[in-house]
Amino acid sequence: MLNIPSIQTNVILAPYTTYKIGGPADYFFVATNKEDLINVVKEARKNNIKYFVLGTGANILVSDKGFRGLVIKNETNDVKFNNHLVVAESGMTIHDLIKITSDKCLSGLEHYAGIPSTVGGAIWQNLHFLSPDRSKTVFIEDIIENVEILDEENNILNVNKDFFNFGYDYSILHDRNLLVTEVTFRLITKEKDLIQKQIKENLKWRNEKQPQLEQFPSCGSVFKKIEGVGAGRLIDKAGLKGYKIGGAKVSEKHANFLVNTGNATAQDVCDLIKLIQEKVFTETGHKLQTEIGFVGEF
Repeated sequence: MLNIPSIQTNVILAPYTTYKIGGPADYFFVATNKEDLINVVKEARKNNIKYFVLGTGANILVSDKGFRGLVIKNETNDVKFNNHLVVAESGMTIHDLIKITSDKCLSGLEHYAGIPSTVGGAIWQNLHFLSPDRSKTVFIEDIIENVEILDEENNILNVNKDFFNFGYDYSILHDRNLLVTEVTFRLITKEKDLIQKQIKENLKWRNEKQPQLEQFPSCGSVFKKIEGVGAGRLIDKAGLKGYKIGGAKVSEKHANFLVNTGNATAQDVCDLIKLIQEKVFTETGHKLQTEIGFVGEF
């Protein structure tokens, strides 16, 4: 039995995800400070309990059957400043960190405005967005100075960004059982008005191009980008915009977003993913691969 104060049992995960989909976790714990986060992971490891660290709940699909083990909701959010260096705990949301840094006229994070991610999640997937002139992709790795992690042997280490072998939607966290506890970003000074202008431009672009979570719950883009052509365009070309299975629907606004129309199950989403992959391959010859995480029993 896990020796963790304030642990909850049989907690439905759907409200903690941007998809609003997901069954119960056997155990559920909210970590509000770094010490608790580290200790609860150590406790789970000591007891050989499977665990999953949950941030904003974006970019994942949680099984209807839930998660057999411990879900740790990471809400650690301390932040410290040292001139242009900003040290943020891994549970802090990128949204909150953008607000805090822009208020101090520090630039570098505003390109990620509107992306529902924590700092830890940003490292996990090498958070990215199109540059202001839409000509190249901007990656979070570009502004990382160093990262504090808990390794597999429960050692606290400080590593530089090269350690993560960053790629498109990839970091070494996909392949190793590591815990990010805090990240140091190196930002630059810029006038607050210019930072705010960039934030507004990015949010406007997102509102125009993508379905918004408040109205259309989703996990973000479902399929990986194929070199030279976006997955959304291939799905659109296959005539699947607006196609629906159960409560899951291909967004009319952006076909790489599969939205929850109100009562979607994880099975609905999986069935829709499979249909899209088959149809796109038949119509275009391209094999679409998912970029989202599947959490729990599938």
